[in-house]
Amino acid sequence: MKSIAEIKKRENIVEYILYMYRMEDLLRAYDFNMEDIQQYVLSHEKVPEKVRAESNLWYKELAKKMKSQGIEKEGHLSETQKLVDELAALHWLLIKKDPGYFNLNLKTKPHLLDLIQAAGEKNPGHEVQIFINCLYGLLLSRLNGRQVAPTLLEAAAAFGEALGYLNMAYQKKTKN
Repeated sequence: MKSIAEIKKRENIVEYILYMYRMEDLLRAYDFNMEDIQQYVLSHEKVPEKVRAESNLWYKELAKKMKSQGIEKEGHLSETQKLVDELAALHWLLIKKDPGYFNLNLKTKPHLLDLIQAAGEKNPGHEVQIFINCLYGLLLSRLNGRQVAPTLLEAAAAFGEALGYLNMAYQKKTKN
């Protein structure tokens, strides 16, 4: 699990963020019970015992961070959210300086407005957070076998394109 996160963080920051959101929810689903994580999650992984032990330690560290940040019920780790905010800053920079991204971002606007309106009083955050929340919601829906509205699939496609572009720009920026 830790090695998967490390690879995703290096190769696709958006996938890493979505993976970390999923790991947070996994810990919550098991009420932070490390014995259950060991029995129902880690014991089913076909990996060497050393990797399983490292993953167990990684889960324990995640659980400790989540508890210390007060996000046992909802929310995300501050270091993960910092990455989302970095992507948002890059998003705004690209809108101003990159015509290709600007045009790509125009495709997201109708979907953004619909989701902001649907959120009502709850502040969904900045645009990149909305993009990621949409993709994560789609992921969870599919994992749970739920039907997804065609409008949400259209939004996810538009947001995914924008996030893919942002990931490439982020990777380029962090490798320099």
